[in-house]
Amino acid sequence: MSCSYSHEVEQMCVVTKGPKHGPAPIPEEGKWVKAYQISDISGLTHGIGWCAPQQGTCKLTLNVKDGIIEEALVETIGCSGMTHSAAMAAEVLPGKTILEALNTDLVCDAINVAMRELFLQIVYGRTQTAFSENGLPIGAGLEDLGKGLRSQVGTIFSTKAKGVRYMEMAEGYITSLGLDENGEVIGYQFVKVGKMLEDIRHGKTPDEAYKANCGQYGRYDEAVKKIDPREE
Repeated sequence: MSCSYSHEVEQMCVVTKGPKHGPAPIPEEGKWVKAYQISDISGLTHGIGWCAPQQGTCKLTLNVKDGIIEEALVETIGCSGMTHSAAMAAEVLPGKTILEALNTDLVCDAINVAMRELFLQIVYGRTQTAFSENGLPIGAGLEDLGKGLRSQVGTIFSTKAKGVRYMEMAEGYITSLGLDENGEVIGYQFVKVGKMLEDIRHGKTPDEAYKANCGQYGRYDEAVKKIDPREE
C-alpha cells in the first residue's frame, strides 16, 4: 500500500522505532493468543441488543472458530417483525468472518446491536470460553435453550389494583397460580410446552402429552385459592 505524505513529514529525518512487542495476549479457548488478524480469533459467547425505539430485544449466541462464525443462535422477544428478522439473520451469519458479520445488515436494529456487542467481547477475549481448553463444540449454543429446545422466557404482568400474574417462566407456560389466605402467590402449576409438543410429535396423544408435562412449584398444594392468571 502506497501512502502520500505531507510536505512537513517528508522533510523530517527518520528516528528509529524501539522494540515492537505486538498486541497484548488475550485468553481464547484455554490459550493466550496475540491477535494480529481476524483468523486469530476464536470463542463462544452471547450478548444482547435492542432496537432504537427499545420495543424489543435480541439475545445472540455465536461460536467462532479461527475468525469464522460456525454457529449462531438468535433469540428475540417483544417485536413480531424481529422474529422474522431473526430467521434471516440466522441464515446469513454462519460462514462469515466476525468482521464481515459486524458490517452486515442483519435486518433488525436489535440484532445488529447484539452483533456489535458480541464483536467487542470476542476480539477483546471476554468470551464465555476464554479459559475453556479447545472451547465448545459446534452446537453448544443449543444448551442455552430449555426442554424441547425452546427459549427460556419470563412473562409476568402486574397492576397496583389487581396484583401480579405469572404467565410464563423457565419451567414453562403457567396454567394456575396458588394463593394463600392473604391472597399472596405461594406456588404455581405449569406445562412444559416444548417437551409436550415433542411428545406429541413422537406419537403421544395431546391429552397424554399434556398430563405428562404438567408440574408445579412452591407450596401450590397448600393454596386456599387457585386462579387462572389469564382469565381471573
